[in-house]
Amino acid sequence: MRRVAAALLAAGVVTVLAACGATGGVHAASGDLSTHDPAIARDDDGTWWVYSTGNGTVADGNVQIRSSSDGEHWVYRGEVWEEKPDWLTETVKGVDNLWAPELVRHDGTWYLYYSASRFGKNTSLIALATNTTLDPDDPDYEWVDRGPVIESTTADDFNAIDPGVITDDDGTPWMAFGSFWSGIRMVELEWPSGLRAAGTAPDATTGDDEPLRLADRGSPPNAIEAPYLVEHDGDFFLFVSRDSCCQGAKSTYNMAVGRADAPTGPFLDRDGVPLLEDGGTPLLATDGSRVGPGGQSVWGDVIAFHYYDADAGGAFRLAVADLEWEDDGWPVVRW
Repeated sequence: MRRVAAALLAAGVVTVLAACGATGGVHAASGDLSTHDPAIARDDDGTWWVYSTGNGTVADGNVQIRSSSDGEHWVYRGEVWEEKPDWLTETVKGVDNLWAPELVRHDGTWYLYYSASRFGKNTSLIALATNTTLDPDDPDYEWVDRGPVIESTTADDFNAIDPGVITDDDGTPWMAFGSFWSGIRMVELEWPSGLRAAGTAPDATTGDDEPLRLADRGSPPNAIEAPYLVEHDGDFFLFVSRDSCCQGAKSTYNMAVGRADAPTGPFLDRDGVPLLEDGGTPLLATDGSRVGPGGQSVWGDVIAFHYYDADAGGAFRLAVADLEWEDDGWPVVRW
């Protein structure tokens, strides 16, 4: 479930080459690629940024930062904070590293959503920090803690991790989230706070105002997570990761996608099967030594994800690829 086992989080500088031809594909990549659950974004000056799951042995497990001037060579830039917020460690007892961030820009402010949980548990939360810049060298750089957005406990049937945020045509932000349990869920947010819209908090006792349901495998263990929403030509696409991550070269992670005419669904795959009924058009899966792609995010027509390199003992790596669109409007990634 979108976390990095501490044993796999050894730092390293590697080079991965995958030619990007005229038909698109995975970009050449080099530098520090030890990245899990990448959130990719591009700043106004053209700099690419990837925020990713933290390492419990570095900077108290806080979200990690990497940058690239060309989208190919990546440099480590540190962590969001040196220590996790005190309220967070009190709320999620025993939390180690912070997982699966999401970067969103709205009206000049960067919103960083991130997950706090323990592997295999749904005592979890998604929290928020904001900043005016992504550049750690900018004198105005400071990630300000904005607290929790949504929490889950053992009384809930969902798991509040893996945020993915989109703003609809009316300017309303929506956050998809979820991992295993009851699958992919959604809540409405509000600008400028970036927090959950007033009056929509779930009531675990009555079930009132519970998060919307977007995707479900329909049977245990309901191995679906890491939702990401993209709008293209008036349609909305829900990208998900399925099956098992975080097992190195034994990982079975893969990506699938569904389409809807609204960010709230209903999402159907290419064959018309609802994602709420275990539908999903395959997007990317294991290919040779590149194992278990998933944990995806999108910026423009670029998709970032991690995979496990079987030729390097199952170490996880960052991949950045062109997100292309076929004539019938469905996305494709050439792997």
